[in-house]
Amino acid sequence: MARLGISRTAALALCLFSTSSTLSAAALPEGQGKEMVQALCSSCHTVSRISESMGYSKNGWQALFSTMIDLSANTEQQDIIASYLASHFPPNQRRVPKLVTGETQIRFKEWQTPTLGQRSRDPVESPDGAIWWAGQWGNLIGRLDPASGDMREYPLPASAMPHSVTPDQHGNIWYTGNKNASVGKLNPSTGKITVYDMPDPAARDPHTAVFDSKGILWFTLQHANRIGRLDPSSGEIKLVNMPRKNSRPYGIKIDGAGTPWVACNGNNCLVSVNPKTMALTEIKLPHQDTTVRRLDIAADGMIWYVNSGRGRLGRYNPESGEIQEWPSPSGPRSHPYAIAVVNGIVWYNESGKRPDALVRFDPKTEAFQSWAIPSGDVYAGIVRHMRPTRSGDLLIHQSATNHIIRVDIDD
Repeated sequence: MARLGISRTAALALCLFSTSSTLSAAALPEGQGKEMVQALCSSCHTVSRISESMGYSKNGWQALFSTMIDLSANTEQQDIIASYLASHFPPNQRRVPKLVTGETQIRFKEWQTPTLGQRSRDPVESPDGAIWWAGQWGNLIGRLDPASGDMREYPLPASAMPHSVTPDQHGNIWYTGNKNASVGKLNPSTGKITVYDMPDPAARDPHTAVFDSKGILWFTLQHANRIGRLDPSSGEIKLVNMPRKNSRPYGIKIDGAGTPWVACNGNNCLVSVNPKTMALTEIKLPHQDTTVRRLDIAADGMIWYVNSGRGRLGRYNPESGEIQEWPSPSGPRSHPYAIAVVNGIVWYNESGKRPDALVRFDPKTEAFQSWAIPSGDVYAGIVRHMRPTRSGDLLIHQSATNHIIRVDIDD
């Protein structure tokens, strides 16, 4: 049965799963409501998230924190908090993106997930047309029926803290246990969860996973600096270390030949994996400040990647070795994050800006177009992963406000 909401107490308990450090109360300006904001907001994230935001009116702040915690039973407390935030953190222009106009039309279809404060992320379409997501801070994964809007959430084993979800060809949903060194499989028909523990406890943080055409699950382990392979038929897991220390493997995709490709979030590299031997080949990208959150592979075999460290979009040609990059519209601090190639068009987001911008790039014309990504009544990023639907649309999310979003594309 779907969870329809949580109380303030439950929300705070749920937020305590977070390992984010908090700042002292002195970091907030003095005023009525300071202690309330410190107690509630810093339970889930640093208060610097507030000062780094785009700022809101009183109504905007109330709309935003209502997606994170349920204070509807205490309207006086709501009013004090919203008034404090609006007074000290009004709208500002510090991180406004440069939005580019164009001819493509899109529509955002939003759903807010039931459990507040869960940091919903990484939505993906399963073979039956449902949309699944990972509620990392809520230690759950969820299912959305986009036709009816019905949702159901499945609690996971303690401390799994899933980073992503991936369906297999049989309809099972796999998640990466980012905090308990595991990969798990949910059978939606029975609710049974099968857990596959990492063979080495140092492999503590399975991150992003993808299936190849043979049904083998490949996954990254960012801070453990490894790449993994899991054979569901036997349960065997094999791990290999990245060629360089602190490469922090992040996004992973499979090309048309069955070769996994991995993005380096800590070094200026892409890495290909021999699917038989798991031998790794590193491709160094040109600038030492380059870091790559995610990548995707076009039908023509081109590797598209976000240069998160330098605010650029990149393309690597595996045949020729040619590397080309384009500055993102909002500049070097735009921090591109998620990326997907849909019908030959490259889509990504600028997570360093507020609002988080969705960017379209046409490789044929080299033209950009971009839109502000909504989160209900406010704009409060960020998108950490995006994946296409079978119909050629796009699934994104806003983890700060627990929103799952389908981008309907008229291209």
